[in-house]
Amino acid sequence: MAKRDFYEVLGVDRNADADALKKAYRKLAIQYHPDRQQGKSEAEKKEAEEKFKEAAEAYDVLSDPNKRARYDQLGPEGYDQMGGGGFSGGGMSMEDIFRQFGDLFGGFGGFGGFSGFGDSAHGQSVNYGTNLRVRVKVTLQDVAKGTEKKIKIPRQVSCSSCNGTGAKNGTALETCSNCRGSGVEIRIRRTILGQMQTQSACSACGGSGKKIVERCPNCGGKGLVKKEEVVNISIPAGVKEGMMLTMRGKGNDAPGGGVPGDLQIVIEEQQDKHLIRNDQDLIYNLMIDFPTAALGGKVEIPTINGRARVTIEPGTQPGKILRLRGKGLPSINGYGNGDLLVNIMVYIPENLNASDKRAVEALRDSQAFTPSSSTKERIFSRLRHMFD
Repeated sequence: MAKRDFYEVLGVDRNADADALKKAYRKLAIQYHPDRQQGKSEAEKKEAEEKFKEAAEAYDVLSDPNKRARYDQLGPEGYDQMGGGGFSGGGMSMEDIFRQFGDLFGGFGGFGGFSGFGDSAHGQSVNYGTNLRVRVKVTLQDVAKGTEKKIKIPRQVSCSSCNGTGAKNGTALETCSNCRGSGVEIRIRRTILGQMQTQSACSACGGSGKKIVERCPNCGGKGLVKKEEVVNISIPAGVKEGMMLTMRGKGNDAPGGGVPGDLQIVIEEQQDKHLIRNDQDLIYNLMIDFPTAALGGKVEIPTINGRARVTIEPGTQPGKILRLRGKGLPSINGYGNGDLLVNIMVYIPENLNASDKRAVEALRDSQAFTPSSSTKERIFSRLRHMFD
């Protein structure tokens, strides 16, 4: 099912500033907070959870200037197809939300853990691996057709000697005395909604519920080791400079077998030798000689898929644009291709010999070589339009 527009989710207009976004999100978070759902049916609680997640994802994107710019450019469907660049939409858990946005509420309503609904087993916190970010260069040909890239990524992976526990042989562990193995510290606090219970990861064991007795000699107790891995990256057609693709779970592993981070791929376009990109359109500057401009003819030009022949009409003026429909780049949303715009420039000879000069002098007084008022107005009008 297609996602709702994020501006609609938060109930703000498209020009909303950071304060308006924060206020709108906080209002929805309070409305759909789990502690506000006590006494309701399971179906109502589930609906509130989904709305809570929906609002959090919308705020995550619109509160980040880079993500918001991509979202405004691609729209809901295009942004979703690109993998977003932050939260994973439907895969976002309540734990994710509290971990990322808890500071927005200054401890309000149990952000950081509670018993209303969530996905952490037995209340224990989940460890998350860090994200990795790489830049991948693509050509216009890659953008036109999409491509597959193989890159070598240095990652932090779980230590095979201790299975990521950090303890020698994976067994040199004991129950944490601070949290008694629960992995959490529970506190009771008074809030604007009344007395609420909050929980956070145990400060002594980091939420694992276990403490290391003897460190693993291979990883030094970290549970992670460095390793280079080759990753296959699928680049869809229509990507642009600065876009970010996300591969879930391809970042650094989390210590103790938690949730791996993501691999973020930033698109970097390589400049083409002949063609200039303008969104989905391509521009080619074609230099023709004076005789061809005056008499007309056929010339060959490069395109994204090879070469094409175009007709130059007699009397073609500098600055004329020839448009080759559909010869540009595809839309990331799959809404067709742009055009190839051929910008005509006429070369005026710079070094004439005596014979050439006499030939040009013979044409100076010819009426055909003197522009009429209507011709000048037509050309100047086109130029004025270009700079409007």
